[in-house]
Amino acid sequence: MGAMKRLPPAALALALGLGAGSLLGACGSQTKTVSVAGSPPAPQTTPTGSTPTTATTAPAPKPTTTGGSPAGTGTTRSAPEPAFTQHESAAGGASAAAAVVRANGFTPNDTSEYHPSQTLRVLVGTRTGSGDGYGQRAFFFLDGRYIGTDTKEPSAKLRVVSQNDTAVTIAYPLYRHNDPLCCPGGGQATVSFQLNNGKLAPVGNIPPASSASGLSRN
Repeated sequence: MGAMKRLPPAALALALGLGAGSLLGACGSQTKTVSVAGSPPAPQTTPTGSTPTTATTAPAPKPTTTGGSPAGTGTTRSAPEPAFTQHESAAGGASAAAAVVRANGFTPNDTSEYHPSQTLRVLVGTRTGSGDGYGQRAFFFLDGRYIGTDTKEPSAKLRVVSQNDTAVTIAYPLYRHNDPLCCPGGGQATVSFQLNNGKLAPVGNIPPASSASGLSRN
């Protein structure tokens, strides 16, 4: 210490500073650092004003059904057509045909003879106002369209013997010259009217409307 007192002030200050640093270094070399295992992690904080999001799954949409079947199956249900629809169509066809017959001055004899399901159809009519029931014609229709009658002049009587999709057979009572209308004495003639390339033509000869010497339809 006596030597230090003789040092200049600046050198003395430097010496004191070095001694203090050595002492601190010696103390620091003896310090131990201890780590604690299993320390809980620092809690995470949510910024103020924000809400944590949670993933959600929307429920699957229910299948749409049409006509009683699930959508996408490609199947539908259709109610059957009411039976009365066909009956109304048939009645309408016969009614329209009867109107044509009346428009030509005749009254339909039996509308059940008119078959709407056939291509060729027929309806027999008697001259309107006939008191004795004589004076008849056959009216023909093609798919419901009126196409004409069997003859230009009416017959005393006639009847439909048979019919199908393309042909109608008609029977004509035959009269001798002096036969009364009630009692034809010449038997009968049958003529088939057939469709040929969309045209109706008789197969065979139609008896004449009148005859002074032979058989006729009146």
